[in-house]
Amino acid sequence: MRYSLAVHGGAGTILKTNMTPEKEAAYHAGLRRALDAGETVLRAGGSALDAVTASVCALEDEPLFNAGRGAVFTDQGEQEMDAAVMDGRDRRAGTVASIFGPKNPVLAARAVMEHTVHVTMTGPNALAVARKAGLEFAGKDYFFTQARWDALQETLRLKKAGEDDGDPARRHGTVGAVARDQDGNLAAATSTGGWTGKAAGRIGDTPVIGAGTFADNATCAVSGTGHGEIFMRWTAASEIAARMRHAGESLEQAARHVVMVDLKENDGSGGVIAIDRDGNITLPFNSEGMYRGSVRSGEQPQTAIYR
Repeated sequence: MRYSLAVHGGAGTILKTNMTPEKEAAYHAGLRRALDAGETVLRAGGSALDAVTASVCALEDEPLFNAGRGAVFTDQGEQEMDAAVMDGRDRRAGTVASIFGPKNPVLAARAVMEHTVHVTMTGPNALAVARKAGLEFAGKDYFFTQARWDALQETLRLKKAGEDDGDPARRHGTVGAVARDQDGNLAAATSTGGWTGKAAGRIGDTPVIGAGTFADNATCAVSGTGHGEIFMRWTAASEIAARMRHAGESLEQAARHVVMVDLKENDGSGGVIAIDRDGNITLPFNSEGMYRGSVRSGEQPQTAIYR
């Protein structure tokens, strides 16, 4: 049995006109590290769930991406993080929303799945679950990045002036991974800091099962990135699976329709990474770019940003 893995570091998060060779090289390196973390698990016969968790942890540790250490700031100057994991074997899922403290929010989401009877938790009780699971916590100094803080100040300035420069980076930015392991099982994981300057307490599509994260062995595993409110309203991730299950569409057909029609025609800029039960991979996006990478057993890993 062959394994497959795909990762993303957000869609539409940096315009090509603003990209430098140095930044581009750094993003590719970060994506490769995430692929290597997940593939190491899969190559050894590990589970898809362990692989996507490892990949997302690597992306959360990289300040370039809007999750974990690189999370953006709310309009109150705080960082609030969302994360989710889903196991395609039985649709078990765990998510956390608007939390701060765990170095790797995706591990907090997995703790909710594995140590409680719930799917979604937030606030002090979510943090209590993470602490009981022995997860590592960090303070504001660890999570602070000057680039994210500067982006907040510019966003607040534009908002006060009643201006909008149309930069998608202000409301985009997520990381995620999907995998199929050697036993044919699927899993998905997603993590985000949300929008730059989002309202405190805002929860996006990432921790909403069926919107930004979904996995079912019968069809596919999906992790989304983009305009979260639209992903939620169009239940983007589960819609891909539904089109496969009920309309008999291939993974490529279903994912492309959702991204290029359902989302695009309704202000839902962004994209998804998805893997089906046969290990096929698709990475469609309707924005200028999406940080993405993929690898399959016996093949060399590939990373890309723009079309």
